[in-house]
Amino acid sequence: MDMALQALLSELEHFGQANDAAHDERARRMLNITRGTGQFLAHVIDSLGARAILEVGTSNGYSTLWLADAVAARGGKVTTIEMAPDKLAMARKNFVASGLDAVITQREGEAGQVLAEAPDSAYDLVFLDSERAAYPGWWADLKRVLRPHGLLIVDNATSHEAEMAPFVQVIKADGAFSTSVVQVGKGELVAGRDADLARHWASWRES
Repeated sequence: MDMALQALLSELEHFGQANDAAHDERARRMLNITRGTGQFLAHVIDSLGARAILEVGTSNGYSTLWLADAVAARGGKVTTIEMAPDKLAMARKNFVASGLDAVITQREGEAGQVLAEAPDSAYDLVFLDSERAAYPGWWADLKRVLRPHGLLIVDNATSHEAEMAPFVQVIKADGAFSTSVVQVGKGELVAGRDADLARHWASWRES
């Protein structure tokens, strides 16, 4: 990661923290992932050799930049979904500032609808950081768009464990996926068809 991107990420971290401290309304908060989670996502992408990434929940693009930087060197692409116009605009500005805008495709709209329109087996990794109550209803499309050895990673597995519980139950009831929880940031749920691959990340720790 170059120095300019590191500086931009630090700037966005400070902005997100200050903004979220000033607003109680969820729609006005950035709710960004932690730096440790960004490092974890980058490490997973590098280990998988992933090139096609889907992010559900762009916010101001902080997490997207971690994903895009991780895939850029191998010619990969990130598609990111957001429905809030103000956050779409903020993210677009940050993508241009980062120099990674050519790697990123922004999709505006309700995530469930965008997922329903996505092709089968299109993504090596899906990162989910959106409306937790909607996740169970998205499950059929989330697993459909994942490639056979792809991974689903979901933020807030420990910070919002009760809200995540219905979705975790849906995944476990499916039978075709194994899960693990990585104790980094707000907790990352990792789900994949390959049980060993999904469980491999449970012991990951921030460096």
